[in-house]
Amino acid sequence: MNPKQSSSRRNTSRFFWALAFSAALSVIAQTPQRSGSLRPDFEGFWSSATAIPLERPARLKDQPFYTPEQAAQLQRKTGGADDDPLSRLETGSLMLPSLRTSIITDPPNGLLPSLTPSAAAAKRDRLERLHNPTAAIDMGLQDRCLLFPTSVPPMIPYRYNSNYQIIQTGDAVMVQAEMVHDARIIRLDRRSHLPSNIRQWLGDSVGHWEGATLVVDSTNFNDAGGFYGDAGGMYGWDRNMHVVERFSLLDANIILYRFEVEDPTAYTRPWKGELTMTRVSHPPFEYACHEGNRDLPNILKLSASQAH
Repeated sequence: MNPKQSSSRRNTSRFFWALAFSAALSVIAQTPQRSGSLRPDFEGFWSSATAIPLERPARLKDQPFYTPEQAAQLQRKTGGADDDPLSRLETGSLMLPSLRTSIITDPPNGLLPSLTPSAAAAKRDRLERLHNPTAAIDMGLQDRCLLFPTSVPPMIPYRYNSNYQIIQTGDAVMVQAEMVHDARIIRLDRRSHLPSNIRQWLGDSVGHWEGATLVVDSTNFNDAGGFYGDAGGMYGWDRNMHVVERFSLLDANIILYRFEVEDPTAYTRPWKGELTMTRVSHPPFEYACHEGNRDLPNILKLSASQAH
């Protein structure tokens, strides 16, 4: 066998291995556990940095997984166009272990569902105010140091600082996101949500165990007031968003994180996604956003000068 044939066979076998392994991720996580089995310990420091974008790039519209050749090429690249996964600055373990081309797994095209007419109008208004701000309230939540998408369920990785600390007890699981040092408390000691008149930026999260999988149900979100188009095109939401998350340990150093989003007043259908979090050795750094936030007044001054 000549070297070219040998290389081709190796690449083909790697490709099918990647597909099989990716399919096995969900199978492993959904395997029923014996009632006497120990619950997994998620405590520690984690990173969800990845080269996989939330939505599938247009050039890969019919391709749910990268080939090994494409993965190797991406690892050699240092940047690209806006729809390139490596436009993210921190890529973690790149596409591994799944080789998926998008975090979104359903719809099958890897794209967010269409917005409802009212949500689409809210997004247009939001983007207009972001591009032409006249007051602090027109700016994004992250620009005002209020909230970042990495802390809100579903926890979508950002271009940098997609880092977490998890503390786990018998009554609760605390997930602290590096940006903007938000701490989400997942209650394990109650089954019902807060009264519907209580609304929170991070929602109300109630968890329970299904075998070795932590299932978290989140409702009671507020109307967000600034999420459409914020933080580089973040998904939209409103007070009717309902998120179900599933945390499973694939091994001691990898969390499989799966989620389902339902928001009938924002999206025309539910959507799902999955990604992995990798254990890291260091805690998140302090994210002192307000202390050095010189950008907000400067952006408003520049916008005002351009308007005149």
